Amino acid sequence: MKRVIQWWTEERRAYLLLVLPAVAVYWAVMAFPTVFSFALSLTNYNGGPVFSNPNIKFVGFEHYLRMFRDQYFWISLKNNTLIILVSVFGQIPLGFLFAYVIHRKLVKFRGFFQTIIYLPCVISTIIVGRLWRSFFSPYGPFTEFMQKFQPGWENELFFDPKLAIVPVLFVILWMYTGTYMIIFLANLQKIDPALIEAARIDGATEWQVLTRIMLPSLSGVIVTASILAISGSLKSFDLLFAMTAGNPARRTSVLALYMYDTAFKHSPKYPLANAISVFMVMLSLVLILLVKLTEAKFGGRE
Repeated sequence: MKRVIQWWTEERRAYLLLVLPAVAVYWAVMAFPTVFSFALSLTNYNGGPVFSNPNIKFVGFEHYLRMFRDQYFWISLKNNTLIILVSVFGQIPLGFLFAYVIHRKLVKFRGFFQTIIYLPCVISTIIVGRLWRSFFSPYGPFTEFMQKFQPGWENELFFDPKLAIVPVLFVILWMYTGTYMIIFLANLQKIDPALIEAARIDGATEWQVLTRIMLPSLSGVIVTASILAISGSLKSFDLLFAMTAGNPARRTSVLALYMYDTAFKHSPKYPLANAISVFMVMLSLVLILLVKLTEAKFGGRE
């Protein structure tokens, strides 16, 4: 009884009071829908009542096998992989580079450049997608620009299945690099300037300061940024929907768009769409685990 009284202290009551609302919201909005989606993916449910439907039957992993046999699933997965690579190995290094240049005062008008680089992040994604679609269209500014160097050049970017994803990757790189610049810039300011000055007095070059002091100090931030990049890449939908809608012939589709088309276009296939969503969650967890294992292997500190 004494142990129970000691455990139920005022501090623990305050802790539970503060944490329980967030946990309840998380379970209601995130955890329960994920578990429920997995359950539906194992059935033949395709509309109508869920809990009082006598026609719902357990079919096991049939829809997962069907998903793996669909060529559009592999096309979508390939495009998502490209977006992840651009995000992790494009946005994060560029974001750090811009943050480093601004933080180290290597350019003038730092506030101006910081604002310009971050500005795309606050614009509606749909508006960005439509604007860049017009820019890369056969009658847009990009075509006129290219024709000045190569008269008669025909713009087939959005019509070539092999090249249609390229403008999307460019826009993704352009749009979200500013987010990581702000993250790195905020954390660079936490590094003690005296540590850097001491290294410079001892004869350290700019490259040595970068590789021996700054990057190890930001290892935890890099992991966090990688997790954000991976999760954001797997949720890519609105920009793709505005720019290409998965065309031509669904060659620019991603997993989220593939799931949307499966669930809401033509003949709805809700169990297959749920299987796709569960696969996206599992893929995200695996990639995040790999990032954490990589960080644990190479060490570093925040």
